[in-house]
Amino acid sequence: MRIFLFLLTNVAVLLLISIIFRVLGLDDMLYQNGVNLNLDSLLLVSAVIGMSGSFISLLMSKWMAKSSMGVHVIGQPANATEQWLLESVRRLAQGAGIGMPEVGIFDSPAPNAFATGFNRNNALVAVSTGLLQQMSSDEVEAVLGHEISHVSNGDMVTMGLLQGVVNTFVIFFARIAGFFVDRVLLRNERGFGPGFFITQIVAQIAFSILASMIVMWFSRYREFHADAGGARLAGRQKMIDALRALQRAHDPEPLPGGMAAFGIIGGGFSRLFMSHPPLEERIAALQKLV
Repeated sequence: MRIFLFLLTNVAVLLLISIIFRVLGLDDMLYQNGVNLNLDSLLLVSAVIGMSGSFISLLMSKWMAKSSMGVHVIGQPANATEQWLLESVRRLAQGAGIGMPEVGIFDSPAPNAFATGFNRNNALVAVSTGLLQQMSSDEVEAVLGHEISHVSNGDMVTMGLLQGVVNTFVIFFARIAGFFVDRVLLRNERGFGPGFFITQIVAQIAFSILASMIVMWFSRYREFHADAGGARLAGRQKMIDALRALQRAHDPEPLPGGMAAFGIIGGGFSRLFMSHPPLEERIAALQKLV
């Protein structure tokens, strides 16, 4: 249903843009300047390119996470810590109503954790060695509850779909800008000139930066929900204590690349580009929970 609704929304927005172009006469203006552009076809091609990349990344997310983070997946527990970790994830997953995820540990001195996977019943939850060493069992349990909540909420799928939607419009408007500069401003009448390619690249970079603000806003929004889910599964005070423990960590090491949005902590050079809200805001939100 989540995928269907996002695809339906994508189609609706595509149709709306097509209608706006026709009502404002933008397609006629382009045609009069020698740009015989089929907006419907361009929208469709943009959607295929934009969504396919996100779907492929989502399908490969577990493999990419294991490879990039060097995650050791626990098959047969080798010690008491691994045994406790498996049992805790199993209990929390049952409480959230999802299938048992794969459980792994990755080597990092910083306290961190993440969850990923295309299917909520076949996900991966991994924690850092630093998290296990620096946090109490109650705090680690709360972090696990937070990650399990991401899985049960379908956040990985939603993030992938949202990224696909914004990719679609980044590609679409970048192509439009390229055609406009090449044909309308530079009056090129033979194929695609340098103006098209240069403008398209510049516009795609600029639109991608703007689009990332939307994606990061949703990432911050869902962190509050994952915190609330972790509080329900493990206990509110445990979740608050876990976030406070993260506050005490000096210069926490960020997760690389695409894993950052699925971790327990995050940040950025400005609030608009932060994947996670400030820890003090998350703690305050938990304190307000009834």
